Amino acid sequence: MAIEHFDVLIVGAGLSGVGAGYHLQTHCPGKTYAILEGREAIGGTWDLFRYPGIRSDSDMYTLGYSFRPWREAKAIADGPSILRYVRETAKDHGVDRKIRFNHKVQQASWSSETATWTVEAEHDGRVVTLTCNFLLMCSGYYDYAAGYTPPWEGVETFGGRIVHPQHWPADLDYTGKKVVVIGSGATAVTLVPEMAKTASHVTMLQRSPTYVVSRPAEDALANWLRAKLPIMLAYRITRWKNVLMQMLFFNIARKKPEKTKAQLIGLVSEHLGPDYDVATHFTPRYNPWDQRLCLVPDADLFASLKAGTSSVVTDHIEAFTPTGLKLTSGATLDADVVVTATGLVMQLAGGMKVVVDGQPADLSQSLSYKGMMFSDVPNFASTFGYTNASWTLKADLTAEYVCRLINHMDRTGTVQCTPRVTDPDMPVEPWLDFSSGYVQRGIGKFPKQGAQKPWKAYQNYALDLVTLRLGKVDDGTMVFSKAKAKAKAKVTEAA
Repeated sequence: MAIEHFDVLIVGAGLSGVGAGYHLQTHCPGKTYAILEGREAIGGTWDLFRYPGIRSDSDMYTLGYSFRPWREAKAIADGPSILRYVRETAKDHGVDRKIRFNHKVQQASWSSETATWTVEAEHDGRVVTLTCNFLLMCSGYYDYAAGYTPPWEGVETFGGRIVHPQHWPADLDYTGKKVVVIGSGATAVTLVPEMAKTASHVTMLQRSPTYVVSRPAEDALANWLRAKLPIMLAYRITRWKNVLMQMLFFNIARKKPEKTKAQLIGLVSEHLGPDYDVATHFTPRYNPWDQRLCLVPDADLFASLKAGTSSVVTDHIEAFTPTGLKLTSGATLDADVVVTATGLVMQLAGGMKVVVDGQPADLSQSLSYKGMMFSDVPNFASTFGYTNASWTLKADLTAEYVCRLINHMDRTGTVQCTPRVTDPDMPVEPWLDFSSGYVQRGIGKFPKQGAQKPWKAYQNYALDLVTLRLGKVDDGTMVFSKAKAKAKAKVTEAA
C-alpha cells in the first residue's frame, strides 16, 4: 500500500491545531495537510477536562483566535463555551474535514536525503505511516493519559472516593457530601466554589498560598464596543486593550514585586474582610508572576468562603485515614470525596520519539529557537503559549511563522530549514523561568533556551509580533538547504 504524503502534518486537534489548520490553508493555500488527533474528538484540553465549573483563566479576547472574534458576553468563559468556539471554528473553515481521529503519533523520523518526515501513528491497534515535508506539533505540554498525584501514605485505607480533575468521573455525585480539594492552583480555585453549591462543605487544602485575583466575568467595554462597532473591529480593539493591560501589569509586577504583592493581597483582604486570616491562606512566599496568577471571575471563591460553604486550610498531609486526612499540624479533615487538583505531568511533543537522519534526537538537550523550533531538528515546530498571557496569542504567531518558513522555502527553491547554534559558548538557561511545581517537576524534559535571541523566549507578545510576523526568516541562524537526494541526482547527471 502506498504511503500517504502531505506537505504538512499537524499533530493535535485542540485550540492550537485548529488554528494552525486555518493559518496554513489561508497563508499557504496550495499546500496539502492533515491533522492527526490521538483522541476521538476536537477540542484538546477543552474536550478532555470535564470537571465542575471548568473555565478559562484568561479572557477570551486574547485566548480566542486572531481571525475569529469572540461573540459571547462572558470574557471569562466556561469550558463548554470554549469547546463550542473551537469546534465551530473548525467546521466553519473546513478544518474539521482534515482531521484523522484516533491517530496517536508514536514516532517521527526525518530524512535529509528526501527532506521528509516519516510519521508513525497508532490507529485502531495498528501502525499507520504517513510522510510530510513539515511537521507542526500542536499536542500541548502535558500528558493526556494521567495527571500528577503525589504518593501519600495510607491512600489505600481511605473509604471515600479519590478523583483527579483530569479524568472526572461522570457518575460522581458529591451532593451533600464533605469534599476536600487538594491544591491551590487554577483548577482548585475553580472547583471549590462550584462544588460548594451542592456539597455539604468543600475544603481547599493547600501546602502554600497562591496569588488569587478577581475580575468581572464580563468585559463591559468589550460588550459596549460590540454593540456599537463592526464585530471584528470591536474584537481587535478589546484584544489589544487586554494585551497591553496584561503586559503593563506583568512589567510592573517584575519591576516592583513588593508593591504589587501588597496590592494583590490587599484586594483579597477587601473581599474577605478584616477578620479573615489572609496572611496564612492568601499570602504567597514568592513574588507575583514567579508562578501564574489564579483568576476567579466575579469573586466567586471569596463569596463561597464568606458564605461558609467552603474554607481554606494551609497545612501538609501526613497520611490518608479511612475517614479523611491527617495533617502534619495534628489536625484532621473528614472527607467523603477527595479531589487531587495536584497538577499536570509535563510532556514534550506528546511523548513522541524523534529521529533525525537515523539518530534519536533528545529534544531536552536542544536549544529552543524563537520559542517554537529546536536546534539541529529540520522542518519541525512545536506550539507553546505564554506563561504570562493567553496561550493562543503565541499559537497564532507560531502558525503564521511556520507558514512564512514554508513560503520562503518555496520562493528560494529550498526544502529544509534547520536552526543552527552559531555561538557554542552562549550561556544557556532553563526553558521556563517559573517556580510552579508542575514546571519544576517536568522542566528537564524540555529544551533549554539561550541567553540572547533568537534562542531566548521573552514571553512578550508585542516583541514576538514584530519578530515573527515582520522579522527576517533568513536570519543567519536558520539554515536553508536543498534536498540531498536531488543534489546527488544532479551530480550523477553531470557525470
